[in-house]
Amino acid sequence: MSADPTYALHRLPTGARLIAAPMRERRSAAVAFMFSVGSRHEDAPSAGLSHFIEHVVFKGGGRFPTARAISEAIESVGGSINAATDKEATVFYTKVPAEHLELACEVLGGMVFDPVLDGAEVAKERQVVIEELRMCLDNPQEHVGTLFDEVMYPDQPLGWDVAGTEETVQSFDGEACRRHLDRHYRPARLVVSMAGAVDPAQALELLERAVGRVGAAADAPPAPAAESHGSALRLVNKRTEQANIILGGYACSYLDPRRSVLDLLNVVLGEGMSSRLFQELREERALAYDVHSFVAKLRDSGCLGIYLGCEPRRAAEAVRVAVEELARLATTVVEPDELARAKEYAQGRLLLHLEGTGAMSQFLGQQELLAGEVLVASDVIAALEAVTAEEIRAMAGAICSGGLRAAVIGPFAKPERFERALASAS
Repeated sequence: MSADPTYALHRLPTGARLIAAPMRERRSAAVAFMFSVGSRHEDAPSAGLSHFIEHVVFKGGGRFPTARAISEAIESVGGSINAATDKEATVFYTKVPAEHLELACEVLGGMVFDPVLDGAEVAKERQVVIEELRMCLDNPQEHVGTLFDEVMYPDQPLGWDVAGTEETVQSFDGEACRRHLDRHYRPARLVVSMAGAVDPAQALELLERAVGRVGAAADAPPAPAAESHGSALRLVNKRTEQANIILGGYACSYLDPRRSVLDLLNVVLGEGMSSRLFQELREERALAYDVHSFVAKLRDSGCLGIYLGCEPRRAAEAVRVAVEELARLATTVVEPDELARAKEYAQGRLLLHLEGTGAMSQFLGQQELLAGEVLVASDVIAALEAVTAEEIRAMAGAICSGGLRAAVIGPFAKPERFERALASAS
């Protein structure tokens, strides 16, 4: 049986787009309101404003004028509601029993297009977001990710914390939120994606009701990504029981035809317990408890990263071995059986992930939002199947030759050991 959903794509006169994907035998409906705006659309004084807006619209909007009214509306029917902000997208999503789909659309539409933005509530949420920022600083495993972004994209929005800084958050008020919403959170930047027990005709009617009268607004595109030519290492000397490290290099964007090559390289290198990094650094050498690789793709850039959590006295050795594993992929092609296993892993993970209505709505919607093209599961699988061992070797070689960069948090006074380990890849 095909894993591909039958979905309908509609575009309203305002530019808003709807994806409706009926999924047989599901009793739930997942709805996501996705806007192509994130932290890269901000300047220095407004850093973190998109993330802050994600918070404050939950304080009330439309027919649900308080935070409690919003949460009770969804939770009283057994549903859930949440949101997330990234560098290029902000997503508000909910999952409800299918018979409450209209309620879900009304709640989300009221929040994002008719928020209350009460001054007292905005002021309270400033402190909440500041506590979130402080929590991240106290958690080296999270903080090192922000530092890695700074190393990869210094002095530009892509390298800033999505949540901003305490100083910028303190400056946000209801008027700043309103201006940002009016400029960016418009139908032309919106994809509404629904999956589950949904009827496409009803979904279109609900979307028109929620956003059909909202006007368009023009705004400038964000500045292009600028790769760094400065320091390759950011070191924070902090007394911790474990060193937290992310190292990596530049890779392809999500618009690049080679993106499937990058995904399979990531699987072979460090996704899962059978990956090379896990087997070598944890199982064979006991250098790390948590070791894995990841990819982060943007419209005009991307990177492959390796995370290491390890004993500080063995941190430089762990970095050296991780770099060696990446360099080995750049010089020796993956054997056919290992490549076949990686393809099966990537395909199986995708199919299992897409069994959920929430995952399906976001899988389809984010592709339309960011790439303007929807690939169903069979399209992705066909692209993975076409990847060759030589393409993986070439991708790893390009990442290594571009120079590796790293962020390190731990009890280290000097960076030289880590700089030497990074340089061994080239």
